[in-house]
Amino acid sequence: MQRIPTVLSRNMAFLSHVRMSGEPGSGAGKGGGGGGSIREAGGSFGKMEAAREDQYFYNQQKEQLKNLRDGLHDEISFHEEQIKRHQEAIERHKARIGKMEK
Repeated sequence: MQRIPTVLSRNMAFLSHVRMSGEPGSGAGKGGGGGGSIREAGGSFGKMEAAREDQYFYNQQKEQLKNLRDGLHDEISFHEEQIKRHQEAIERHKARIGKMEK
């Protein structure tokens, strides 16, 4: 079964590929194909566009990590509440057993 890549891992792979083909925004590299006409032309506009792309993916990853962290906090709260309910149920059952033995 093949593992489906997450958005986060795809973004990181893309950014590492961009960095490997020379300085971002410096024009089309040897790998063929660029990132669009502005980035292929290079110069300050290409570098600015590359910086905007990097900032976009950075912000996207930051938001994804925040959502993941918030989701984990919600799960922790849920499980702590479940533990509390189970402990209360255990105490009720022990009390019933204690009454039966008297």
